[in-house]
Amino acid sequence: MARYDRAMASPSRYLLALLWLALCAGPPRSAAAPASVVATPAPPHVVAELSSALERARARFEARDLAGVLASVSEQYRSSGITKAGVRDQLTAMFVLYQQLRAHVTVDRVEMVDGSAWIYTTGEVSGRVPVMGWVTVLTWQAEPEVARPEPGGWRLFGFQD
Repeated sequence: MARYDRAMASPSRYLLALLWLALCAGPPRSAAAPASVVATPAPPHVVAELSSALERARARFEARDLAGVLASVSEQYRSSGITKAGVRDQLTAMFVLYQQLRAHVTVDRVEMVDGSAWIYTTGEVSGRVPVMGWVTVLTWQAEPEVARPEPGGWRLFGFQD
């Protein structure tokens, strides 16, 4: 089972980005902003808006609503070479593989960096597989993702690398 978890962990990280989970993308990144960029704690109203957006995306994920989850992702999303189309493909595969999915996500902190929000989350995604039952798909701690305000609300933007 360990081999399966490692194989699913990397692609599943992009799912976390969708959940502001993070729904986190790609290989591990430094938890701090680059030294040349100033990070400040986000105002409480921004944290509340992002937490609400994350909860909507998490609920849409558990409802297996592909369009609903993708509504939380910017058309300009790019992180570790993955675009919104790649996120769509990974979600589609997860929805086919698992009969049910659960996501638990906690916002650890939010920092503002040059107009974008760096959201650090901790959580777990699990899925129900026939015969096996519930399995842990991914867990993470204090992983960052970037969101930006766009018309209609906050959307995941990625690290644009």
